[in-house]
Amino acid sequence: MTIRTILAGASGGTASEGTSDLALTLARRFSAHLEAMHVRTDMREILTVAAGGDFMGASATGEWIDQMEQEIGTNAAKVKQAFAAAALRHDLPLNKVGGPGPSVSFKDITGLSSISVPERARFFDLVVLGRSERVVDRTHSDVIEQTLLHSGRPVLLAPAKMPKAFGEVIAIGWDGSPQAARAITAAMPLLRQAQRVFVITIGDTTHSDPAALVAYLARHDITATHRSVAPAAGIGLGKQLLSSACEEGADLLVMGGYGHAPWREFLFGGATQEMIGESLLPLFLVH
Repeated sequence: MTIRTILAGASGGTASEGTSDLALTLARRFSAHLEAMHVRTDMREILTVAAGGDFMGASATGEWIDQMEQEIGTNAAKVKQAFAAAALRHDLPLNKVGGPGPSVSFKDITGLSSISVPERARFFDLVVLGRSERVVDRTHSDVIEQTLLHSGRPVLLAPAKMPKAFGEVIAIGWDGSPQAARAITAAMPLLRQAQRVFVITIGDTTHSDPAALVAYLARHDITATHRSVAPAAGIGLGKQLLSSACEEGADLLVMGGYGHAPWREFLFGGATQEMIGESLLPLFLVH
């Protein structure tokens, strides 16, 4: 399997630059088609819900709705312009027609991001989403979480700025879970191109058998080494995993994504706040 289609979230937020650059880099690396998707807020639907389904009540603010929709449209145009500029920096002009190699397009729709992005993502091999400072300060992100849980596709979380290197040294967070196993399968195109791969386990490995994983990767012509990390008192597993990956010089962390509080806190909470921005490690996740 390889990566032939990529969907990138184009929100216009502080992480948009890193998301675009990382997605464009992968499109060129795998000669893939990249679609950047921007979802405009549907103000009328939001107000209808807020009015308890009584649109007559919501329509009283029609003038305000028109003003908001104009601002939303202006923002959408800016987002598209910024993405088109990023595509040109990567020598991938928007809407290139015909010919071999990578291609790029932009999709602009109106709806709810947490629904529209997961639904659209099912038609792509990989989804690239950004993690802005605003998202990291929250307990979770609806779009990221819903896409991870309901798209059936791997999600790559990009930092606010494109890292200097990506996919050269890959860390795998391994606990023997089905989610981690699926993440490794989905990340195979990246793992095969990496210069170095290592498997990180934290604590007891009785049931995870990292040696078997290293042997499995070798069957796929991927040479990996194992690093065992002892649990540290007072330090969360997520922070330990990130620290261990960074100590090994990793520029990508592959791991399973879980639909409950511990991984939410790891991904979006205090464990990674010190790594916001350029130092934030890209995360490749599969539920």
